[in-house]
Amino acid sequence: MAIVSKMIPAPDKVKIRTALLSVSDKTGIIELARALSEHGVKLLSTGGTFKAIHEAGLAVTDVSDVTGFPEIMDGRVKTLHPGVHGGLLAIRDDADHVKAMADHNIGAIDLAVINLYPFEQVRAAGGDYPTTVENIDIGGPAMIRAAAKNHAYVTIVTDPQDYPQLIEALRSGEGQTAYAFRQKLAGRAYARTAAYDTMISNWFAEALDIEMPRYRTLGGPLLQEMRYGENPHQSAGFYLTSEKRPGVATATLLQGKQLSYNNINDTDAAFELVAEFDIDKAPACAIIKHANPCGVATGLTLTDAYKRALACDSTSAFGGIVALNTLLDAETAAEIVKVFTEVIIAPAVTDEAQAIIAAKKNLRLLVTGALPDPRSRGLTAKTVSGGLLVQTRDNAMVEDLDLRVVTKRAPTEQELIDMKFAYKVAKHVKSNAVVYAKDGQTAGIGAGQMSRVDSARIAGLKAEEAAKVMGWAQPMTYGSAVASEAFLPFADGLLSMIAAGATAVIQPGGSMRDEEVIAAADEHGVAMVFTGMRHFRH
Repeated sequence: MAIVSKMIPAPDKVKIRTALLSVSDKTGIIELARALSEHGVKLLSTGGTFKAIHEAGLAVTDVSDVTGFPEIMDGRVKTLHPGVHGGLLAIRDDADHVKAMADHNIGAIDLAVINLYPFEQVRAAGGDYPTTVENIDIGGPAMIRAAAKNHAYVTIVTDPQDYPQLIEALRSGEGQTAYAFRQKLAGRAYARTAAYDTMISNWFAEALDIEMPRYRTLGGPLLQEMRYGENPHQSAGFYLTSEKRPGVATATLLQGKQLSYNNINDTDAAFELVAEFDIDKAPACAIIKHANPCGVATGLTLTDAYKRALACDSTSAFGGIVALNTLLDAETAAEIVKVFTEVIIAPAVTDEAQAIIAAKKNLRLLVTGALPDPRSRGLTAKTVSGGLLVQTRDNAMVEDLDLRVVTKRAPTEQELIDMKFAYKVAKHVKSNAVVYAKDGQTAGIGAGQMSRVDSARIAGLKAEEAAKVMGWAQPMTYGSAVASEAFLPFADGLLSMIAAGATAVIQPGGSMRDEEVIAAADEHGVAMVFTGMRHFRH
């Protein structure tokens, strides 16, 4: 049954007389405590926070002196007491509440400064199960929620970034806070506890190997508020999750202006793609435009890989994202800056390369320190009207699949290498996807078409255009391997691939007309391999 409000109007200004400070992150807490003391605020505190404030020479009262009860059970129980929660939750203008405070000797707490046990940090550091559980805060969230609920009278602060705003509010308000200020902080407080509980619940699901728990929440802190979203009339923000996967969210921006919404989306797509290629085997480069690759290649050197990737579609590469799977050197940097590029992302960069890129002040340079593991587990999510679609990451790799030759002619060793290369790329191309590859280089890419035949034709046309630009005698699709990320439903798609010059095809198989498609391949002497796994990407 719902509890009916007594409709007591909230006061605009509230004088801060007593503050409770209980923080795990001690950043700025002494400066805040000193500012509060200068305003005549009585300080209450707990554990390590009490010790830090006391050692700073400030007058502070231990919460156990307020509750009349010592901390017990290794600090698990210290603030879960009416002396604390009554002080936070009491409605100051309600006669019954005031009487209860007087009857039970409960003092009002006007300000709560609380941050939580470092659950996220312990989890990220790989803490074992008992240690991680022990770092689940109980008293902190309870106090935060209590203070936030009673924001009509109580100011709640959960983030050291808000300390300067609080100090300024007290200075300009002569020791008082305004209702609008308290409302804003209360909203932030509930968002903080929600994100904290989200991380805990997702950790439990992971630890217990529950892929789809009954309730799923996703959330985290705001990393960046953007000028706009996918289009200028849309607002946008970039939020972090608890996943510490090397990539755009964890990268360091060495130079260039703030990344846009589209930059982040495209850069993530580029880096996830290039991570498919093992640096121990060859340097690799992926060039992305609108979340689709316009060129991918490996090479004898990183510069070679970049030039080969660029050759696939140098027109589309203009204003694109360049992702590298190894240390960015000066020679490669000098080649990249010849073409207008929005973002470069790499695991590391030499000082010489960074100096070359510095001449292009708007070119963003991101370093990640490592490559993401394409085989690692994880989640991806997207919103739909009224819902959230969540799935496990597509972490399948062609090297791990049981490839089955279904045609009379088996692929040659080189064709098989090119098939695997093309299939790696096709996994990262919007469906319907068709990718031609030859000698560790994309020859043509068809992306996002409603018809797979159209994707095959577009990829072939792209290859013809590239041949004209590069001055080649014929498109690279001649003698290439071609990958389709989903099965070929009819032979027409295959015939388009053969017309473009492909001699080997890799696809999942599984169509009702597989036999028809296989027969067409045999008729033209084309080798075909089934993977048994599709890679739809929408």
